[in-house]
Amino acid sequence: MKRLAAAAVTVCLAAVTAACGGNGDSSAGGVFTTIDALKPGIDANAPVNPYNPKGNAFRGYNAEWLGWTKNHLTDPNQFYPGVAQSWRIAPDQSSITLRLRPEGKWSDGEPITAKDVRFSIGLAYTQGGTAYALDPSAAGTASDIKIVDDRTIKITQAARNPSSSFVRSVMETVIVPEHVWRGVLPADFWQRLKLAQSDAPGAEAARAGITSLADKVISFAPPRDVSAGPFVLKRVNPGEALLVKNRNFYNAANVAADQVRILNYTGNEQVWNYLVSGRLDSAPFTAVPAGVMRRITETPGNAVVRGYSPVSEGLAFNQSRKPYDNVHVRRALAYLIDRRQVTKVASPEGGTASLTTSGLHQQAAKAWLGDGLAALDPYRHDPARAANELRAAGMKKVAGKWTMPDGSPWKMTINVPASFSDWLAGAKAVTSQLNDAGIDAEVVTTADYPLYLEEMAAGKYDLGFWLVALGPAPYNIFQRLYGAQNGWQLFGGRLRHVAPGTEGNWMGGAEVIDVKGAGRVNPGELAVRLNSVPEAEQRRIVSTLARTANQDLPVIQLWDYVNTQVVNTTRFTGFPGDESDALRLTSGVWLQLGMVKRKSHI
Repeated sequence: MKRLAAAAVTVCLAAVTAACGGNGDSSAGGVFTTIDALKPGIDANAPVNPYNPKGNAFRGYNAEWLGWTKNHLTDPNQFYPGVAQSWRIAPDQSSITLRLRPEGKWSDGEPITAKDVRFSIGLAYTQGGTAYALDPSAAGTASDIKIVDDRTIKITQAARNPSSSFVRSVMETVIVPEHVWRGVLPADFWQRLKLAQSDAPGAEAARAGITSLADKVISFAPPRDVSAGPFVLKRVNPGEALLVKNRNFYNAANVAADQVRILNYTGNEQVWNYLVSGRLDSAPFTAVPAGVMRRITETPGNAVVRGYSPVSEGLAFNQSRKPYDNVHVRRALAYLIDRRQVTKVASPEGGTASLTTSGLHQQAAKAWLGDGLAALDPYRHDPARAANELRAAGMKKVAGKWTMPDGSPWKMTINVPASFSDWLAGAKAVTSQLNDAGIDAEVVTTADYPLYLEEMAAGKYDLGFWLVALGPAPYNIFQRLYGAQNGWQLFGGRLRHVAPGTEGNWMGGAEVIDVKGAGRVNPGELAVRLNSVPEAEQRRIVSTLARTANQDLPVIQLWDYVNTQVVNTTRFTGFPGDESDALRLTSGVWLQLGMVKRKSHI
């Protein structure tokens, strides 16, 4: 993939030398240079606004969450401290009480208070989300926000439809200063919110009024950056954003860098060039061919660190199109595709071949399934079994080519975004293998990722590459297979299954599936339950859904991503090591927690 990040793609060559801190700022010393994987490029005209998709608010640097998610394999409620110093989660996750640091200050010297947190939550309501959905029947919404004292705030989950995602959703709230943003929300906002969260007359109008504020929030342009993070934006141009240390940050004495340069880029190739030239002190995951990685590691100071990445690459089927509605065809393709060879071609440095299809990344599968993982069909490369499956589907082999049951040609197309180098290479490897096996297959590219997602959702593709296993929460993991894209729509606390080709249902799977050892399973219902049941029940559901995915194959998992990053120890040391959970956070978080240290000669 071109870039990985919650599910998205990022993107001018910067005329800057990271090692010496050029452009007239060398006097500050300790310049840390990186790129931001979460932005689609730096827009010099964008506001310093974390809600603006192009805004110059950089997570972990000058944009701060209450806490930083550790992405534990099975527990989504483990965090590093952010704006919150500590927190107490009720045993049933019905509430979370957050304690802010007594010495916490904004970069302008004003104290960070519980009122700032409450105000930031108000802004979040205008955007929607798990904890901040306005529909009173939605799962995991905050029903009460109580300021206990200047530095303590308690957020309570609505009892009507609880969600295990509530705590994480709260902790990932971005916190902004009320004294800067105050005019964005109307004076009667909290009264409107109370009405919007009820079933009283006027509630619908109140909800519409709050959501109508979304554009105002997104477009707001603060006159200057007032940050709760370790850095403050000093300037931005088309090539880079320059941030300087926030001397009021609680841990400023342990923040190793005086400045941070975040370089712009238009594609992976520029990131490779930055790394080969030694410009970057760290680089988040970037798809890198093996030959380029050799050049990168030859650069003095460069080192590769690897860790768990809660995401897998899958080949997804549109089951409303023949012959992919037939499970025997899907299984045949699973037996025909040599995943190791595909991974070797597509993601040799950033992936490992999937053990099987379960819906889970293999590391998460081991943690959730234990011995149950061995009971799943591994779908090892087996052309003979593939041929049997195709015959079971009624397919015919004529003059070395497989045809449809009626003898008409079978033409397979696999769609991928043109800019995703690893997806494109993987798709070409798959079609090469399938052509060798007598299946007429080709790759069709789509101009860009947003268009790809739009056309996929419209059901225009037979097969396409699709990210799965997005953890750590099991609910999120299985929504990728048995959620809205496969027909299950949750609205107002009620789940329904819609027909293929309607309301975004492009996968077109069956509503109920007969699963060996589990009977008749409605996977969408089970996937939704993962959001509200305790861990023991989650494990039972995950086991059933893994068996369902393994037998029914809505996708074929090809490779599990490895969070392969590059750090350079010429100027800084103390970077997270292999398998550190901190690798899944930005280097801004590493800096603010005091993990990274400056070399003594800098």
